[in-house]
Amino acid sequence: MLYIRSLAFNFVFYVSLVVQMILWTPYYFLSPRHRAWFVPKFWARTSLWLQEKIAGTRSEVTGMENLPEGSFILAPKHQSFWDAIAFFPYLRDPLYILKRELMWIPFFGWYIAKMKMIPVNRGKRSVALKAVVVATRKEMQNDRQLIIYPEGTRRAPGDEPAYKWGIAELYSALDLPVVPVAHVAGLYWPRRKFLRFPGTIKARFLPPIPAGLDKDEFMRRLISETEAACDAFLIEAATSANPPPMPPTAAKRLKELGVKAG
Repeated sequence: MLYIRSLAFNFVFYVSLVVQMILWTPYYFLSPRHRAWFVPKFWARTSLWLQEKIAGTRSEVTGMENLPEGSFILAPKHQSFWDAIAFFPYLRDPLYILKRELMWIPFFGWYIAKMKMIPVNRGKRSVALKAVVVATRKEMQNDRQLIIYPEGTRRAPGDEPAYKWGIAELYSALDLPVVPVAHVAGLYWPRRKFLRFPGTIKARFLPPIPAGLDKDEFMRRLISETEAACDAFLIEAATSANPPPMPPTAAKRLKELGVKAG
């Protein structure tokens, strides 16, 4: 049943994406940007609802009281496609920095362009960072919320932290608070696999790290606070009545924490 439900969810997930993208096109492109956000947010909520009903995987996001008013940086762990869609419905006007090649995809790229996302040329990092800072600062003056994954690429649950310095540069340049986001979604929606495991994906918006800290102090707090919360979610998942399969990285981390999986 796990394979059947996972296959069914993946099929319906992509069908829903294509169908909604087509059906919502007139409303999306004829509406002002703030109103048009309804479409991707509705799609994200629909996708999470389908995941619960078909794959048996609930999503539980807490800590909304920790989201500041106005502009701020959201810094989630990146383990799964789940965390690419689960958080922006909670933000008024989210902003992504993404590789410019995504803008070249027909139709999908047009959707991205409508929301004034910031494309980056990853081949020229030093030049790209300066351009990104300028473009991001301009957008953040409109009370937008920047979503940036501090580790860059998806990593397995329990894996050793690999935070990139780029978020510290943006934190310093933009002079904005940063809200870390902890979760272990990769246990239930693993990267590079089609299986979707039943259970509850729990995530939390952590208390914001205030603007104005030294970059080293900021990075220390970001890593320690995020990883501590992720460890707590990992322990909770592993010791639950019906735990999901633990990848080697998670099993290793649990051993380091002195926890025996259920």
